[in-house]
Amino acid sequence: MNKFLSTFFGPPLWLIKKITLIIIRIIKFPFRVVADIFSFKQAKISSAVFLIIIVALFAGFLDYPKIWNQGADYFNSSSNLQSLNSKFQIPHFWNKQFKFGLDLQGGTHLVYDADLGNIENANQAEAMNGLRDVIERRVNLYGIAEPLVQVNKGQGGQYRLIVELAGIKNIKDAIKMIGETPYLEFKTIREEEESNQILEKQKQGDKDALMQDPYALPTQLTGKYLKNSSLSFDQSTQKPLVNLEFNDEGSKIFEQLTEQNIGKPLVIYLDGSPISAPRVNEKITGGKAVISGQFTIDEAKKMVQRLNSGALPVPIKLVSQQNIESSLGSIALDKSLKAGLYAFLAVAIFMILWYRIPGLLAVFALGIYTVLLLAVFKLFGVTLTLAGIAGVILSIGMAVDANILIFARMREEFRSGKTFTQSVDEGFKRAWLSIRDSNVTTMLTCVVLYYFTTSVVRGFALTLFIGVVISMFSAIFVTRIFLKGFIGTWAERFNWIWYR
Repeated sequence: MNKFLSTFFGPPLWLIKKITLIIIRIIKFPFRVVADIFSFKQAKISSAVFLIIIVALFAGFLDYPKIWNQGADYFNSSSNLQSLNSKFQIPHFWNKQFKFGLDLQGGTHLVYDADLGNIENANQAEAMNGLRDVIERRVNLYGIAEPLVQVNKGQGGQYRLIVELAGIKNIKDAIKMIGETPYLEFKTIREEEESNQILEKQKQGDKDALMQDPYALPTQLTGKYLKNSSLSFDQSTQKPLVNLEFNDEGSKIFEQLTEQNIGKPLVIYLDGSPISAPRVNEKITGGKAVISGQFTIDEAKKMVQRLNSGALPVPIKLVSQQNIESSLGSIALDKSLKAGLYAFLAVAIFMILWYRIPGLLAVFALGIYTVLLLAVFKLFGVTLTLAGIAGVILSIGMAVDANILIFARMREEFRSGKTFTQSVDEGFKRAWLSIRDSNVTTMLTCVVLYYFTTSVVRGFALTLFIGVVISMFSAIFVTRIFLKGFIGTWAERFNWIWYR
């Protein structure tokens, strides 16, 4: 009868029934997985999974709040919702922007020549490093994201300072920001005969003489040794005074300088202009000096603020300025994001094909890792540069590497005849030592790169360090919770999905 029916009406009824049951089981598969994970027996696992999902959703909305905001606008404009409570409105999600470096958002590129004529050759490198630190500290006060301040020595031995300011589109503001950092120096008065000789040579066009101050002689004491400055007032005249305090090395230089010039004036220069010339009556110990002059209280306060923000150890001169457009940065950002997406897809395909269900769970954990990583960058204002994005992409590989170690150990436990529960526990336990050692060495390398390199490499080190930390959380906690959700369920019976 079945053979007769199949001849006229197609396949036999038993085959149709079998195919229907298979289709129903396939449709019910995800619902059974969710039901088993959130079963009463797995109450603790269910709570952990629920918490992970909530955190991932929050991080996702923080990364891309447009999804939440569009939904909120839709419900707020719904007539049914308004009829329930006209005063109730779903608020928009917190919208915090990512911070991008100069190579991604554009900015200003400045090049300065450093005047090291009064500094010995052996001390020039140290002076330039001090100049770099002072400029970087000064720029940081303005809240600029990850400024690049580096020293460059040309073939002729000429030192230059390169300053890159992300997000500063107005070159005049950038130049003013750097130029407001004062250059403080102390000079002694030349003998009249010596001054006349220099003036005569300047009239004759002598190049060396034209570079010299005919009236004052430079000393070793400059703003490099300044520790602190403060405002005070003269008790008799009530005029504002600027108090200077030098560090230990500067105190010794100041003591020797005052001892050698008793009865003579000591001229204080700020940005190349004399502002005060107090007479030295005796040797001064303790490293403290006072600037007095014809300036107002506001001028004195501004001088104190500028001096405390960092006096330049050497004078600088702007020789090049360039405004970098953000269009170049947007192209680089698009290519970097595409590279990250391709890397994620390639890793996901490999993990699913090679490790099946564990690989699929690892991909879910990797997705959670990605949204958490971006949320941390956004929440704590980490500046993203091209080098930093490279660190992010590299950390994706680090995150998968931990899962591969775990799954490889689980496979060995499966083959040794252990149960699913035992294989999961032993796999994580035995793989932990390798994961710990590899990630700790990477983090130590990131720490070394961060503290002993320039800003570009520091951005790479910072993003890689954060990525490795979150990847350990993703592999050890998230993936493990997902796997434990299958303990005691029907899924343990299907060996082929666990690569036994």
